[in-house]
Amino acid sequence: MNELILTALVPTDAVTLGFLPAARRLGLQAVVLTSHPEEHLAQYAGWGDASPEVVACPVQDPFAVIAEVARRSRPAAIFSNSDHLQAQTALAAQYFGLPAKDWQAAYRVKNKAGMRAHLAQAGVDTVWFSVLSSADDLDHLEAAPFPCVLKPREGIASEDVILVPDHAALRQTCAAFWARQPRRALILEEYLQGPLHTLETLGDHERVQVLGSFATALGAPPHFIETQLDWHPLAPEVQAQVMAQLSALGVGFGACHTEFVLTPQGPRLIEVNYRNIGDQCDLMLQDLLELPLFEWVLRAHLGERLPDLPAPRHTATVRYFCTRQAGTLVQSPEARQERRGEVALTYRPLRRPGEQVPLSHTNRDYLGVLRAVGPLGAPLEAAVAAFSADLHWEVRP
Repeated sequence: MNELILTALVPTDAVTLGFLPAARRLGLQAVVLTSHPEEHLAQYAGWGDASPEVVACPVQDPFAVIAEVARRSRPAAIFSNSDHLQAQTALAAQYFGLPAKDWQAAYRVKNKAGMRAHLAQAGVDTVWFSVLSSADDLDHLEAAPFPCVLKPREGIASEDVILVPDHAALRQTCAAFWARQPRRALILEEYLQGPLHTLETLGDHERVQVLGSFATALGAPPHFIETQLDWHPLAPEVQAQVMAQLSALGVGFGACHTEFVLTPQGPRLIEVNYRNIGDQCDLMLQDLLELPLFEWVLRAHLGERLPDLPAPRHTATVRYFCTRQAGTLVQSPEARQERRGEVALTYRPLRRPGEQVPLSHTNRDYLGVLRAVGPLGAPLEAAVAAFSADLHWEVRP
């Protein structure tokens, strides 16, 4: 069979709205290996013949993935869009001789301390950092250049990321974190100040192409929740410097979403997410570039050479609407699409009435997301402001 093995944890929009439909269009039979089979089966209920096969598997164990795939006919590709599963999935794909990312590079960028150490050893960039796993590590901590950023060593997005001003705040924050997640490793690192940007890339086995870049707006410190992303082409020299850092890390094949700060010393990496950009931006990027992005990502993993990227003819922005308090969501706008002049707007709710909403200062606080795409020079700001005026939420404590 022409199977695509897709490893996943919980269902995501990228898989449900992007990769599974793309697999069908490419004539692939998708098989979802997941440690959360019930959630996936519920997600695809009602899909009929379009529903993927769902197989229970402890996907964070690469050898379990290999064993499960070995029970089947050799697949066309083994792929994942999960932050947590890139190295495991790459190992499994390499075992079966299929196109894959370098598993060492995938692990290197997932482990933020590994990424920092590798860049320093390569002479590319040196950011002060220290790995903390217990109170003993705090007792032996060298003088830190406070304020510093504290975050999980293998974390994702803005979860448990915080700016700590001094050693006392560091101890308090670590103690609270380890009370919830004992001995999970944290990384304390130098705070890189400057505008935050992304670089979106897509590579096959011959070359890496740049899809583009977003300028990212953040909420108020000490947290780092993303509130807005705007399409923002980079200066050629900045793009070249970021690409050189990715090359030093061994990153290139497949999709990659890189975040960096543009400092007076040049671009310095914050993190490398070796998959598509998320939180609806991948869907917007597909519309913005007018190309079948999800299909192209899968084609790379099928071993195909990708076409040249078209020059962008559009611009875009995405806005995230966050809760201001924890509680129960009792009112929320429905999904909707409309055009205002040349601007196409798409609103998608991320929470439904009746759901419990946390106040975590992460993207779990998002209530909904608004995407706007228009021709270069289109009045996105005005269209977004007018559209947003009709969106209302109510969260009761």
